Amino acid sequence: MSADTAPLTKIDSAISGLSSSPPDSKIKHRRASSSAAGVYNINDLESEGKELLIAKETQKLNWKLNTSPATLDDKEVLKKFLTTPPVKKIDLHFPLGLEVTARNMKGVTIKDALDAIHKQFKKKADDELELPVLAGFEWDKEESWTRLKVHQKKEGAPASSGGKKKKNKGGDEEE
Repeated sequence: MSADTAPLTKIDSAISGLSSSPPDSKIKHRRASSSAAGVYNINDLESEGKELLIAKETQKLNWKLNTSPATLDDKEVLKKFLTTPPVKKIDLHFPLGLEVTARNMKGVTIKDALDAIHKQFKKKADDELELPVLAGFEWDKEESWTRLKVHQKKEGAPASSGGKKKKNKGGDEEE
């Protein structure tokens, strides 16, 4: 190091020529929500009087409530929106009073609904469930605009795959 004899002066870029408050030139705004365009709040649809249509594919799933939606053969169905127009959240009401909510800011898909239902029933054994198979959903605007009724049935229709079963890594059987 060189030995300079010049006196040291305090230089700080933060205080040289600036006031103590930060400049106001920065744009301050909240991040927009992560919802996609064309996805509605269910309450807005009710106030506008827009009707909901439920995806018909849900009636053909023959999905057991206590199995993971990932075990379904038709993975493409899971990506479809549960309702038209798509909504951010919807309540799913079971006949015995249980209510679960499916949420997705980009629009609730069939998978989101099945995931919400599965979360409630995953610890139940098959014989604990009186009606273990999903029969479909029903929207009754007279009863409640913001929720769908869940219909269940005793057993699924026979598999259309010719009776052969696939083995999964988890060891679960598919129907």
